[in-house]
Amino acid sequence: MAQPLPQAHQLDNSPTAGRTASVLLWAGAGVGGLMVIGALALWFHYGTQVFFEMIRTGFAACF
Repeated sequence: MAQPLPQAHQLDNSPTAGRTASVLLWAGAGVGGLMVIGALALWFHYGTQVFFEMIRTGFAACF
């Protein structure tokens, strides 16, 4: 006799079902926003030339 196929995905109808994705999305947006604010703070503090020199040196150190 034929056996029923196993369910590949169970639906989760709990109130916290989509909460994890939402929290991760907001956390990523917050980290990205802090990085932009930090970059702007460095730009205004050190000036354009020093800012780009620091970025270039950082990339050179990574590669």
